[in-house]
Amino acid sequence: MSDERPVPKGRGAALLAALKRREEKEVGVQPPVPKTPEEPPKPRGRAAMLAMLKERQQQVVGQTPPKEVQEVVKPSKPVQEVTKAMSEVSVSEETVSFKGDHGKQLRISANYIRLECDPKRGVFEYEVRFEPEVDAKNRRMRLVNQIIREMGQVKVFDGGAKLYLPDKITDSQKVFKMTLPEVPDTEFNVIITFQKQKKMYDRDSLHLYNVLFKRIMHILLYTQMGRNYFNTHHKYLIPQHKLEVFPGFAVSVDEQEGGLLLCLDTQHRVLRQQNAYELLTELRSMDPKRFKEAANQSLIGSCIFTRYNNKTYTVDDIAWETTPRDTFPTRDGNNISFMEYYKKQHNLTIADEYQPLLINKRTVKVAGSAQKEDIMICLVPELCYLTGLTDVMRNDFKVMKDVAQYTRVTPAQRLMALKTYLKNIRESEKAQQVLSEWGLRLGSGTIDTYGRQLDNELIYFGGNQIGKPTNADWNRDVGNNKVTGPVDMINWIVFFTQRDRELARRFQDLMQKLGDVMGCRIASPKPVELPNDRTESYMTACKDNIKDSTQVVVFIVPSIRGDRYAVIKKMCCSQIPTPSQVVTARVLQNQAKVRSIVQKIALQMVAKMGGTLWNIKLPFKGWMVAGVDVYHGGQSSTCGFVCSLNETLTRYMTMVNFQDKEIGDYYKMAFTKSLERYKTENGTFPERVIIYRDGVGDGQLDYVKRYEIEQFSSVLKQFGLETKLCFIVVQKRINTKIFEMKREGAENPPPGTVVDHTFTRRTMKDFFLISQNVRQGTVNPTHYIVVRDDANMTPDVIQRLSYKMCHLYYNWAGTTRVPAPCQYAHKAAGLVGQHIKKIPDPSLSDKLYFL
Repeated sequence: MSDERPVPKGRGAALLAALKRREEKEVGVQPPVPKTPEEPPKPRGRAAMLAMLKERQQQVVGQTPPKEVQEVVKPSKPVQEVTKAMSEVSVSEETVSFKGDHGKQLRISANYIRLECDPKRGVFEYEVRFEPEVDAKNRRMRLVNQIIREMGQVKVFDGGAKLYLPDKITDSQKVFKMTLPEVPDTEFNVIITFQKQKKMYDRDSLHLYNVLFKRIMHILLYTQMGRNYFNTHHKYLIPQHKLEVFPGFAVSVDEQEGGLLLCLDTQHRVLRQQNAYELLTELRSMDPKRFKEAANQSLIGSCIFTRYNNKTYTVDDIAWETTPRDTFPTRDGNNISFMEYYKKQHNLTIADEYQPLLINKRTVKVAGSAQKEDIMICLVPELCYLTGLTDVMRNDFKVMKDVAQYTRVTPAQRLMALKTYLKNIRESEKAQQVLSEWGLRLGSGTIDTYGRQLDNELIYFGGNQIGKPTNADWNRDVGNNKVTGPVDMINWIVFFTQRDRELARRFQDLMQKLGDVMGCRIASPKPVELPNDRTESYMTACKDNIKDSTQVVVFIVPSIRGDRYAVIKKMCCSQIPTPSQVVTARVLQNQAKVRSIVQKIALQMVAKMGGTLWNIKLPFKGWMVAGVDVYHGGQSSTCGFVCSLNETLTRYMTMVNFQDKEIGDYYKMAFTKSLERYKTENGTFPERVIIYRDGVGDGQLDYVKRYEIEQFSSVLKQFGLETKLCFIVVQKRINTKIFEMKREGAENPPPGTVVDHTFTRRTMKDFFLISQNVRQGTVNPTHYIVVRDDANMTPDVIQRLSYKMCHLYYNWAGTTRVPAPCQYAHKAAGLVGQHIKKIPDPSLSDKLYFL
């Protein structure tokens, strides 16, 4: 084993170089002194400082460190010199450029504002703890405010555990004894511990910036609900539906390729003018026998808002045996009832002492540890207001139309709201003071730059027919042309009730006529009339009529019912594996549109049986494209994995499995099966594998790099393949909005618009792509992050491939927001996780049964 110490890297190397240059200037270069092999190396410099701080945290304040500790942490130079040397060394992550050249240039802007900061200013970070523990956020804020006010400091404190000051108040730890007027007999120890010093332009300061703008939102009288901020004083009332809409913003600061930028996106929050207690009372009066069942269906999984702390919670359960009269243990070991707690902490009086409590389950970090624990939060229904829209409301055209008047915002309206926000900050002395105290200044408006529009794709149909879509829509072309991979429908069944007998007859007649247009032979189906609409009738009919030779089955149901749909899909996907199609009678009753509706159903059935509807031109061979997405619901998550099987990327293999965590841990098995199936279909393994991973947030990127990608790499190594792997994360839930700037003003960019600079991450290979056309409101771009690329493909190749893949989703004659494999994985995981709750039969894996 070598006695040499490893060569310092990163920040350690930079620090060592800075100290070496200092020594050369002062005394000249001296030859290194070799160490005795038996002598273990002692920590020096930054390592010694960390050891000292760790030891101090374990001591009682004021205690002198042991002699051996003093010897270990004794640096070769004074700490002041080491700290100064570190501050002179500029350490930053490498900037990554991922710009393409292909496409027509467009003038664009986005909802980003430049944030300029004074590089001479500093930030000192402290940890704040309270003894005894203080739960109410407003009390924590008031205690810290008293301390800072006495010291004459400016500060940033969000009520949590982090305090930021522009000056250093202690080198280690200080304890302040404070009281509150409402509890004069209780003395609180506020413990402030120094953590580290940061510069204003360090990436670690992003939390500070976001807390600063949180304060500015409160100064401008915005109320925080969840992560965003809303103007509760300027709400829109929709009394006919008992709804109210709060306008607001999503505000976040991040370091992008164009510098430190503030992202400001217009948001809306829909609240119902009804609390959970009123809903429970209403449900009890409607049907006392099914009260608990109806309450569980209405509340579990819904989002509620508590006005006393302006927080949102998800209802995970209802504790029917627990009431506000019950007690729970506090941190100091005592017991307190829920009624007493809300009276003491929030000065709220609960009227009904016997109402059940709502349960919110969440996972939190253990203080002073990297471990996490599950906790349950009990909420009182009469203090919880319902948010969002119910399924009944979403299916009501009038409700959605009235709500859309306030929530559907055009690009021009978004820019106007953004300018109004900037104007309010400029006119607010307090807001300007908050920024100036920390050396910050906001830009005067959004950042104008340029983007690119990729070429429109041609759609190829059967009979060598080519469609030229307008605005990424080829709905008319698909209705007039044959499909590329027809499948004859010879042995199929139609299930219906007596009331829908005539609709079923007309449906099968129209299906047979449309077969010639599609290029498929569609024979007359076997009609099966059900005696009633009970779920048992559907189960019995499936068992008695579906045979091994049955190609596809159609269910014409009187109405939408989740339990019936789940039974049908469970029977046809797990017990009697057969592609199935569920159609509501109301859809077939629209005589003006019935032909186009039935044609879309017929196309969907062909795709479910393994046929292909259209394709596009792909300038490569031997590539496999896969999609991954996770559905969250119930006790476990459902992960869908979909991979292509042919050269044209129109046939796919689907695998679904259950997992306990957000990050999948079964990819080895799924990827192994997909590679083996690909070789069976094509005679060889793929040369490249491109994986689009949906549903990953920024906080999970590192975990995906270390864990998920490693599973795919290990499979390739096991096969001994030289296949190149490209792993791309797809993010839909982003606040970035992109506008095309024309003479008439801001408009939605056309489909195919790519932005790969200025608003992208400085240290990542990423880009924004707008693949779909939106006629109303503002289009939402999709964020692509290339996490790994063994083939070192150019930005143009990855961007054009991603756009092409948005054209191959067979449930929509137009482009989708994400690549087709991602959308397929999303649909498969959702169907299994929400309705089937079992792994589908393997015989359906090469069919798009989930469309």
